Amino acid sequence: MKRIGLINPNTSQATTAMMTNIARRYLPEGFVIEGHTAAHGVPMILNEVELATAADSVVQTGCELARRNDALIVCAFGDPGLERLAVASGVPTVGICQASMMEAAAGDRRFGIATVTPDLVGSFAAKAQTLGVASLFTGTRLTQGDPQHLASDPVALQTALEVAARECFERDGADVVIIGGGPLGQAANNLQRILCAPIIAPIRSAVELVIRVLEFEDRR
Repeated sequence: MKRIGLINPNTSQATTAMMTNIARRYLPEGFVIEGHTAAHGVPMILNEVELATAADSVVQTGCELARRNDALIVCAFGDPGLERLAVASGVPTVGICQASMMEAAAGDRRFGIATVTPDLVGSFAAKAQTLGVASLFTGTRLTQGDPQHLASDPVALQTALEVAARECFERDGADVVIIGGGPLGQAANNLQRILCAPIIAPIRSAVELVIRVLEFEDRR
């Protein structure tokens, strides 16, 4: 049995449960997943200061989880602490932003991001640069209204993200759109089903990537 630890860098246990349940849907036989909520921080990361602050907690939590898990997922779209944790934990470690951008850019597809957090837009562009896919990134489209209020209203959240995703396709020329945020996971799954255009759900991307890494290691 392979065990995966999912780290929610936010303090919302409800968000952890939602993200873990989504991740569990994509596990093949022989895999289990454990969700863990940050002990300190904010209910929802909204800016780059909060993102940077979350990194230390992610590394500490991840190193503890690595003792009983074969791989780790950092389940916040800014991937806080990902690079440090990948080195410190000694187990395969992926982030939902990293995984979704890698999937989106496959085949040289142009990709955009639809999300709720205007103060994190710069970090998304920086991540695309770090991953070497900046030339394919068409930019971020934002929902209207307060991010935390939207996140607490699933119907309004999905409607607003659908508008933003359509803007990515129609105004920016994206071939595929990432729904950018762990707490947006259920909306991302729903939009994958209802939109004809390709939508990437980052939690699924991360689960599938970490499983591929683990299976590759088993074949070595």
